Amino acid sequence: MVYIHIGNLDKILKQKENFFSMKVLLILTLVLLSACALQFSEPEQKVKTPVPKNITIKKATFAGGCFWCMEHPFESLEGVYNVTSGFANGNVENPTYKQVTTGHREAIQIEYDSEKVTYKELLDIYWHQIDPADPDGSFVDRGFQYTSAIFYHDKEQKKVAEESLKLVQKRFNNSVATKIEAFKVFYPAEDYHQDYYKKRSLKYKFYRGRSGRDKFIKNNWDNSSIWGEEEKKYSKPSDEELKNTLTPLQYKVTQEDGTEQAFNNEYWNNTKPGIYVDIVSGEPLFSSIDKYKSGTGWPSFTQPLEIDNIVTKKDYNIFGSRTEVRSNEADSHIGHIFKDGPEPSGLRYCMNSAAMRFIPADKLEEEGYGQYKALFT
Repeated sequence: MVYIHIGNLDKILKQKENFFSMKVLLILTLVLLSACALQFSEPEQKVKTPVPKNITIKKATFAGGCFWCMEHPFESLEGVYNVTSGFANGNVENPTYKQVTTGHREAIQIEYDSEKVTYKELLDIYWHQIDPADPDGSFVDRGFQYTSAIFYHDKEQKKVAEESLKLVQKRFNNSVATKIEAFKVFYPAEDYHQDYYKKRSLKYKFYRGRSGRDKFIKNNWDNSSIWGEEEKKYSKPSDEELKNTLTPLQYKVTQEDGTEQAFNNEYWNNTKPGIYVDIVSGEPLFSSIDKYKSGTGWPSFTQPLEIDNIVTKKDYNIFGSRTEVRSNEADSHIGHIFKDGPEPSGLRYCMNSAAMRFIPADKLEEEGYGQYKALFT
């Protein structure tokens, strides 16, 4: 039998207690150091999308408050190649973030293919991101550097921007404070600020949530275009009429933003030549020429047949955000865009069969879509 003196026992217990405390302290230190390393490590540089040689790129430059919040509404648009955060029209060359008070505004510069997305469409999205009647800044960010402005690059952009401002003014009681100015200069911001919503998504969501921007957008903007109904000849049926003419699934998808089952829908495996039109309005949306087998179980396309017949918007949920596709005239929910498609666009237009009607190539003339016959001859 082994006897341990009570004093020695107390000493042993204290040694074990100290060892345990040191072990816990060491673990906590390592965790904190790892967190600091992640927090302060240099973010990877923004990688620009290469532009095909046969495409003429145009630029659009907008200021709408914090540039972190202005990048993502444009980045998923078909025809937009790059969106860069930076500083516009100030007095200092190559300013740092701390120097934006020297006449610069925080801004984004968009490189886009005008054959696929128009300046009018970009302006429509721009206005829907801001409070145009605030002359002193944007939401929680105050000061000249956060005020809104449209910097036009040519006479046509100036004309369209001025037209858009007049239409926006009709929607607000207070005078629109957004400036329209000739573009002079743009300097990209530090890498830290590029794609902030991707690199630091939690911080971005916290900042955006408390800024009041989303609340303002929800309360003051709807899904309708600033260009109004003057360009639309289509009159959408009433909700009662839609319930009578659409199947329950078609109604759920198009009117309630539903999603049909994968591999259990009409067109996911359709390989016939023809076009796909909106089930409600009949506006042409996609062509079998751009359809491909994505393996997802839904009809997938690399690009729209008529870019003007679709509208894209951010679809926010608890898992993040996606880019939703809606039809322009009927405002039907059609599907979503993902960035896992084939080259050259790298996009996958993942659509619901229930939101579309297929017109075979040999029926185009008969159905009133004769202008597309040449695509299949």
